[in-house]
Amino acid sequence: QVQLVESGGGLVQPGGSLRLSCTASGVIFSIDVMGWYRQAPGKQRELVATITSGGSTNYADSGKGRFTISSDNAKNTVYLQMSSLKSEDTAVYYCKVDLVGRGETGYRYFELWGQGTVVTVSS
Repeated sequence: QVQLVESGGGLVQPGGSLRLSCTASGVIFSIDVMGWYRQAPGKQRELVATITSGGSTNYADSGKGRFTISSDNAKNTVYLQMSSLKSEDTAVYYCKVDLVGRGETGYRYFELWGQGTVVTVSS
């Protein structure tokens, strides 16, 4: 079964950096889009950044100039490099991957969410 595993969250001081990783595993035929979303306490989940299989990126205004999304297609992995972190970046970060993979009844399209990783920016 295809699934996502995230890593890299933690506690960081304001102005610091963190790198998040998310790897898709299972029998995967192709990956369409990989991205990161976040949900702060009491708020709705919001887009952080996305990257297509062709390398096109899209960023929310909140992260432009501070966050960089990248991917390693050979490893089915997407990264989010975050720098100049602010307290308002504190949230649970989720990766999302849209892919074609093998499920229980054959190949199909999946829209997968990771389990979430907590990022806390605090002094």
